[in-house]
Amino acid sequence: MSAQEQTAPNSWRVFHATGRAPDVVPPPLPEPPPWRRFRGGPPESAPPDDPQAAVRRLGPHVITPQLAADEIDTVNAALLLRRPLLITGPPGVGKSTLAYLISRELGLGRVLEWNIVSRTNLRDGLYVHDAMGRAQAIAAWQAGLRNAAGAEGAVEGGEDASPDTDVNLAVSSKDRQLPPVLGEFITLGPLGTALLPYDRPRVLLVDELDKSDIDLPNDLLHVLENGSYDVPELVRDAADAARVHTSDPGGRAVVRGGRIECREFPVVVITSNGEREFPAAFRRRCLPLEMRTPSREQLLAMVEGHLGARPQGTEDLVDLFVQRVQAGGTHSLDQLLNAVQMTTAGGFQADGDGRKLVEMLLRDLAKGR
Repeated sequence: MSAQEQTAPNSWRVFHATGRAPDVVPPPLPEPPPWRRFRGGPPESAPPDDPQAAVRRLGPHVITPQLAADEIDTVNAALLLRRPLLITGPPGVGKSTLAYLISRELGLGRVLEWNIVSRTNLRDGLYVHDAMGRAQAIAAWQAGLRNAAGAEGAVEGGEDASPDTDVNLAVSSKDRQLPPVLGEFITLGPLGTALLPYDRPRVLLVDELDKSDIDLPNDLLHVLENGSYDVPELVRDAADAARVHTSDPGGRAVVRGGRIECREFPVVVITSNGEREFPAAFRRRCLPLEMRTPSREQLLAMVEGHLGARPQGTEDLVDLFVQRVQAGGTHSLDQLLNAVQMTTAGGFQADGDGRKLVEMLLRDLAKGR
């Protein structure tokens, strides 16, 4: 990739894996192809940011490990084509971190995380309807009506009743007669929130999809293709619109007609540890990206990005880590960070018992201990 291609204003490459947030205005994204344009609306307000989550994932400094040129091109292709990224690679190689790298560099706000387990189904990601909570609220509302009616009858039959009392009671009773609103008991999941009609795409991390039930990838096909879904409870509701909760802290959104459709298809980052294969129909809708173990230079840059410095002995620990990975062991990048951080503790000696502790931190995870 030439320097001209990286900096040209009309370049299709908008992501360069620098780890730097935009100075003032986030960079514009390329226009989507005609078959990936959506018409959701009206537009939602810009999402909140979560800088602390980005710091936990990427470190507080801008020195970050650089992705290879072909990996950067794959990310840019997914951004241009509005297709999900299906990222595979060894555990702990930094697959999920890529979602935060994209969000920070393109200024796309808080990353929505959908962590997959064996019991996860599509509806978990789209929305949750608290039917029990709604039933309890309706029962409490009905009890309030009965109590208000009884109190009103007691006042009307009492000798001390006055016109002012009757007016105030009537107003209070009217307020109490408002039934619980259905939208108060609907919460959009991470996938459902990502498909709201934002002017700029949200970043959705679908973490470890290979742990899911065998049907979930197929269930995702329609949503990923059409960028929309229905909330049946709201479709059946008499109200034309409902104000629901979202996956953002304190977030609310208005849903009209029970249907949600995006304006900009979200940046979907799907990770897999390769525990099983996905159906061909699902893989056709994704761009594959296999992340390799970072090189020695990238590991050193990652340590500096998290710690802001290169403590004494870091290079020796990185060399040891690389040796063990190349020998076929299963290791995670956070093991290296833990070991480097441990050696900077006051009074820590990296020999004797200290050496045993470092060995424990850098143990082979495939051995189960």
